[in-house]
Amino acid sequence: MSDDSYLAWPFFEDRHRILAQQLDTWAAAHIPHQHGPDVDAECRALVRSLGDAGWLRHAVGGTAFGGAAEVIDTRAICIVRETLARHSGLADFAFAMQGLGSGAISLAGTPAQQQRYLTQVASGDAIAAFALSEPQAGSDVAAMACAARADGDHVVLDGQKTWISNGGIADLYVVFARDVTPGSAAPAGEAAGSRGISAYIVEAGTPGFEIAERIEVIAPHPLARLRFSGCRIPLSQRIGAAGEGFKVAMRTLDVFRTSVAAAALGFARRALDEALQRATTRKMFKQTLADFQLTQAKLAQMATTIDSAALLTYRAAWQRDLGRNVTKEAAMAKMAATEGAQQVIDAALQMWGGMGVVSEQPVERLYREIRALRIYEGATEVQQLIIARELLKALRG
Repeated sequence: MSDDSYLAWPFFEDRHRILAQQLDTWAAAHIPHQHGPDVDAECRALVRSLGDAGWLRHAVGGTAFGGAAEVIDTRAICIVRETLARHSGLADFAFAMQGLGSGAISLAGTPAQQQRYLTQVASGDAIAAFALSEPQAGSDVAAMACAARADGDHVVLDGQKTWISNGGIADLYVVFARDVTPGSAAPAGEAAGSRGISAYIVEAGTPGFEIAERIEVIAPHPLARLRFSGCRIPLSQRIGAAGEGFKVAMRTLDVFRTSVAAAALGFARRALDEALQRATTRKMFKQTLADFQLTQAKLAQMATTIDSAALLTYRAAWQRDLGRNVTKEAAMAKMAATEGAQQVIDAALQMWGGMGVVSEQPVERLYREIRALRIYEGATEVQQLIIARELLKALRG
């Protein structure tokens, strides 16, 4: 295990420290160190393995539905993601998407929805996906065009979603769509813009729902564009009340945005471990790389960047578990951890020299894996806007 002295911080309880140690031991024994050519199959296998071992229980809320606690413990999911990310980016992805994909159901689902879906997600029997982004509506959720038209006791979905993680392998998709009046494009929800959006559960194989395109990215994981054409689902599949989908989406992201920062910490800690190993063993000019003051200065900066981001990350997680609003704190954590991890990983790769860019070397893989974290669940620039908005809101009362 990497330096775990941060677990002594007052943000954590003993159960969190035990969780970190037990998961690290399990991951070392059960998570493959190399990715195979079939990413879909590997991701399915990881979900199954995480479910069988009980780790996915931390991704859902409600002990009656397989969860580890009645509500999602933010510090626990952050510890799980940080630990898994140190071992494997794909293992972290598999865990995170089970949580994000079913998060709206944990937070706002009916007991029947929770019983039906969360139990399967927690056991690894079903794979979940979170379908919010569209070709013309990424960070600008108010521009959402995917439409939901009421038809008796059913809803008909039409439109597209893109950049959907687990797209193509998921068993259930939480889809956010704009409620419109049948026969028109006028919003039928609470209001136009973000307030006219509702959330729906769509099962794979539903007529009118298809995977329009699989998307390949630099750090391979299941990703797709979805298409809905007259996709008819029961109204009972709506999560929460009509027009409350945007609020549900933001609540879900508030939980898991902090865990993105934790995953970045995991990547950064692994990079520092790799840098220390390389610096203390690589011979150069009759000494090791670590004997050079330039190397020592870089290592010091890397360690300081990691601890700074960790303080922000676990402050946000701790505050959320206390029931406080963490919109600003989560944005700070996400921005600092992902940007900082990019710098740490780049420095580690530089220390590895030519070996650092050899395909599937640990630092090369980390270099590819970190890049997406600075974009998804709100790009760094969006986090800056959120932080500034919250500062100005507090100033203006």
